[in-house]
Amino acid sequence: MQYLVSVIADTTDFSTPDEQAAIDVFNDRLQAEGHWVFAGGLGGPDTATVIDNRGAEALFTDGPFVESKEFLIGFWIIEAPDLDVALKLAAEGSKACNRKTEVRPFL
Repeated sequence: MQYLVSVIADTTDFSTPDEQAAIDVFNDRLQAEGHWVFAGGLGGPDTATVIDNRGAEALFTDGPFVESKEFLIGFWIIEAPDLDVALKLAAEGSKACNRKTEVRPFL
């Protein structure tokens, strides 16, 4: 089963050198244990463009879709045998990056 582990931030500050080192160790562990599928960091909300093409023509709007204090700053896509393992890994990822995480299964 694959899970999306979202990294949630409330500031656009990049990770500190210590946080990045911990993330690298966590990523290496995910890969070594066969949980790694893909991961990435994202630009801040000010770099977002929202596209709505449900009408006669596409509308492009700068900025995030939702105005919120918290936003998605990165993610992991992991393989895990069940939700309990995914939650344990997400907790370790939260510790490594020093930010909150959210886990959602792919359907």
